Amino acid sequence: MTSELIINYRPHETRVALLENGTLVEFQVERGAQGAGLLGNIYLGQVIRVLPGMQAAFVDIGLEKAAFLYVDDVCAEAAADFEKRLGRTPDDETDPNQAGAESEEGLALASPPIETLLAEGQEVLVQISKEPIGQKGARVTTHISLPSRRLVLMPTMTHLGVSRRIEDEEERRRLKEILESLGHNHGFIARTAAEGTGEIEIQAEAKFLLQLWRRIQDDAETAFAPARVHQELDATLKAVRDNFTENIDRLLVDDPAQFDSIRKFLETFSPELAGNLSLYSGSEPIFHFAGVKTELARALSKKVWLKSGGYVVIESTEALTVIDVNTGRYVGRHNLEETILKTNLEAVKEIAYQLRLRNIGGLIVIDFIDMERESNRERVFQALKDSLRRDKGKTKVLPMSELGLIEMTRKRNKENIDRFLREPCFYCQGQGFLLSRTSVFHEALMDLELRASENPSGSLKLTVHPQIKETMLDEGRAALEDLERRLGRSISIKADETLHLEEHVIEVIDG
Repeated sequence: MTSELIINYRPHETRVALLENGTLVEFQVERGAQGAGLLGNIYLGQVIRVLPGMQAAFVDIGLEKAAFLYVDDVCAEAAADFEKRLGRTPDDETDPNQAGAESEEGLALASPPIETLLAEGQEVLVQISKEPIGQKGARVTTHISLPSRRLVLMPTMTHLGVSRRIEDEEERRRLKEILESLGHNHGFIARTAAEGTGEIEIQAEAKFLLQLWRRIQDDAETAFAPARVHQELDATLKAVRDNFTENIDRLLVDDPAQFDSIRKFLETFSPELAGNLSLYSGSEPIFHFAGVKTELARALSKKVWLKSGGYVVIESTEALTVIDVNTGRYVGRHNLEETILKTNLEAVKEIAYQLRLRNIGGLIVIDFIDMERESNRERVFQALKDSLRRDKGKTKVLPMSELGLIEMTRKRNKENIDRFLREPCFYCQGQGFLLSRTSVFHEALMDLELRASENPSGSLKLTVHPQIKETMLDEGRAALEDLERRLGRSISIKADETLHLEEHVIEVIDG
């Protein structure tokens, strides 16, 4: 399989595309100065409200909307700071290090009530773990994590772990031993890119991350809340750090300055990959050259066609995303059950692809075509789980119900690209529908009757969209003539293409 990472850089927008065998599988876009996002940024924030009923707090970090901090995301340092400010010491039987810590199994231990950890006006060091989505503010955590090429430093924890994507048990043991040899009282995770890396390189990255953490602490001590004390890498270097591995055959970027920045980054952290970096200098826009433009249009369509002639419909709401599978034009060759099974299996691959490409998160309900055999339902369920293995987003999938429904969740940290690249239609206010032409015509007739009752004399002039005029003079001619007879007044119809399809204007003409 051939994989390419394509970076289209402009001063106020950075687009990153990951292609596998020429097919777009992941797409990211960041806008603003230098394409800077918010995820991973660290702030010295100030608690503005504690909510005991929700076991959460609002924290001012200097953004438009206050950030949301759950009790499970409050670490021991915040609790200890609160106790110091009250001039008391934690009870002997209470270990403050338990607050928000992780057990060896990775499960969060019970946290004390948030009102005992935080107080209004308190300063707290937080990191954005989930960017603002829709009307929601950012979600933050005091469990800081600092990623590099091969490691993640977790300075508020002591847990040592290895990426689950590294499956070789011997390699996992080797990396765990290297992490244990670091001798620091901080948590570390070996990322997927650490596989096969020597101990010297890993030690060098650990040293770099520890120095970075000390700098952040120093900056926080001299800052006044709310203040940003650490800016995550820009979109370009973040994409290189997180996606550019030995499995990527080529990294293509279209900006000379970004090319130099990436080259220096690779020389520091992954010199063995520098040879796969290329500068695109063609006259055609890089996304057109790579075929990304066409693939991206598919990711914004509500209906996605399958090669067989079937299709899936993807609808997102505030609460969940619904995906409906249909046979469409596919009629099969043998029997109905086989046709349905083949359509569902083909849809599984497309659905897994679309979830990853669109970055759809939260609760997802998939309505597969009903299958009679339990073995076929199980086959589709297992196929979906297998197709999701390449997805970096954490997923949880429940077995298919007898009605052909599969419920699943997918974790995301950013807005999905559909909501990022588009906005609700100002015609239909985001409903996705317009009134039918017949309905608009009948509403206009009622408004004409109302206007006539308010103005007992004069002819009436109705201005509508050209399509509505066509409907009125065709299927609505009899109703229009009936209204003229009842009112005893003439009604003229004028077309204006600048009007919205649902809009009409009524004038009373004297004389």
